[in-house]
Amino acid sequence: SAFFSLTGKEALTHFPSLGSSTNSAQGKVHVKQCDLLKLSRKQKRLCRREPGLAETLRDAIRLGIMECQYQFRSERWNCSLEGRTSLLKRGFKETAFLYAVSSAALTHSLARACSAGRMERCTCDDSPDLENRKAWQWGVCGDNLKYSTKFLKKFLGQKRIGKDLRAKVDIHNTNVGIKAVKNGLKTTCKCHGVSGSCAVRTCWKQLSPFHEVGRLLKLRYDDAVKVFSTSNDAVGHSELAGPHRHSHSPKHPASPRSTDLVYVEDSPSFCRPSKYSLGTAGRTCSREGNCDSMCCGRGYNTQSRLVTFSCHCQVQWCCYVECQQCMQEEVVYSCKQ
Repeated sequence: SAFFSLTGKEALTHFPSLGSSTNSAQGKVHVKQCDLLKLSRKQKRLCRREPGLAETLRDAIRLGIMECQYQFRSERWNCSLEGRTSLLKRGFKETAFLYAVSSAALTHSLARACSAGRMERCTCDDSPDLENRKAWQWGVCGDNLKYSTKFLKKFLGQKRIGKDLRAKVDIHNTNVGIKAVKNGLKTTCKCHGVSGSCAVRTCWKQLSPFHEVGRLLKLRYDDAVKVFSTSNDAVGHSELAGPHRHSHSPKHPASPRSTDLVYVEDSPSFCRPSKYSLGTAGRTCSREGNCDSMCCGRGYNTQSRLVTFSCHCQVQWCCYVECQQCMQEEVVYSCKQ
């Protein structure tokens, strides 16, 4: 899908603000925002028809990149934007994570945009149950995951089943990301009774923070399954299969679970600069933790530096905090060339 060929630089594009201008001016700005994003023709068409979508896409790209870089901050591949385009063309574990975190970020951002009123065609969680109707009466808005999932599948064009192994893998990992967001859907309740008693209670569906989704996907990455394509005569087309931990017989490989991230080729080491990453030279590491692994046996430099921080803070009368400035020596370890 074109959405996943984004290099990430689009996330940093400054979009013109919608402001409080006239509808026609807003419409023009919205179309311009859609054109700034690297999308397929069909996705651009959907974007133009959906005011608010361009902003949501931009937020989703940024959310996915930030979460990926946070989860891989201590790894050899640190999810940098350098080499992202080349990486997306391959079938590595890292590619699997990028597909999953991108679709998760888009699902999460769309659901939140609906409930925040930033999208014209969707509102709060519109499941027809009594809980949601009660929540609306109290002015509470549930995150609309149902709409965002349906829209996302249309946006990514997932109707047709991928013919080749790589297409199947990409669709599978995209769905792992969507499922990870669904997994974090929680019911939140609020009491309206006298003196805070729960005589009257409103409940609504709320997404968990995206960090929790990122943490779950990182665990899935650590346990990712290498797959190949096998023909299933009963169904009449090929399916994903691998030497899976649930399969008791090596002759009958099991299909990966719908929650497993899958990949088709082993990753490079990411130790040296390549078209996939800048390598690990100069990266900071933790001497007790990951220096040996991060520096790939090349060793590390040790450097001392003075850092200033606020200390001996005291609260003065009413609302003022007075602090002193202290200095402290800090040792930094970084990988050798």
